[in-house]
Amino acid sequence: MLRGLLLLILATFFWGSSFPVIKVVVSEVSSYTYVWVRSALTAAILAAFVAATRGRPRRRAVEGGLAAGIAYALGLWLQGWGTALTTATNSAFITGLNVVFVHLYCAAAMRGYGPSSAASLAAAVAGLYLLTLPHISLNPGDILVLAGAVMWAAQVLIVDAYSGEDPPTLAMFEMLPAVVFAAMDYADGGIDYVPPACMAGIAYLAAACGALAFSLQVAGQRVVRAHAAAIIYLAEPVFAAVISYVALGEVLEPVRMLGAALILLAMAIASLSEEAWKGQA
Repeated sequence: MLRGLLLLILATFFWGSSFPVIKVVVSEVSSYTYVWVRSALTAAILAAFVAATRGRPRRRAVEGGLAAGIAYALGLWLQGWGTALTTATNSAFITGLNVVFVHLYCAAAMRGYGPSSAASLAAAVAGLYLLTLPHISLNPGDILVLAGAVMWAAQVLIVDAYSGEDPPTLAMFEMLPAVVFAAMDYADGGIDYVPPACMAGIAYLAAACGALAFSLQVAGQRVVRAHAAAIIYLAEPVFAAVISYVALGEVLEPVRMLGAALILLAMAIASLSEEAWKGQA
């Protein structure tokens, strides 16, 4: 259980580190280019690994990967588009609202949801409120990122359902649906030129935040329930806020620090409860 928790925290760190990089990338290329180039490179990395170390993929891994990939592609596109119109920290914080959608689903449709889970959600929502209140104005960028949060919630739930499959194989197929954005990119006036510095950022997103992080997610969610995993993923905006403060000079006010502390409290409540672990509640 500890290993599963650590895998999810590590995946969350990589995702949190992506927001400042995304902010730079989408200032140079269109959201379409960002999505399909990042996804294609991630799929290529995973394909090379799977071909070298795995046999023929199971049908269930293909189905689960493609289903999660559709949610992932829509979430990534909406997130990238919205991030271009708002701040990196706002994007990270609003993305974290996916936890609410995951908890609502789990409370309504799944066993193993109880008082500790509800308490962790309350602390998480309070933390998100403090993190987002100073700068939320429901501008187009924020609304687009919120729509992306719905897709991220769907992705967490789909991975939960297929987490018994091989992590790199499932993650590889998860990347494929987003590659179709290449056609949309071409139809939108032609594929953008990607400057070398921008490509370096995309390479980091593909390798660390894509191939590695999504494989870690599948492995971690084998033992951690979806609603607890969603709370753990809320460390993503905490990591993003700190990294954005260091890399982009974005302001980290005391109220945001309090919000981050509440999110960490929510993580502790969620991870220490038996409700967090599959087979325990």
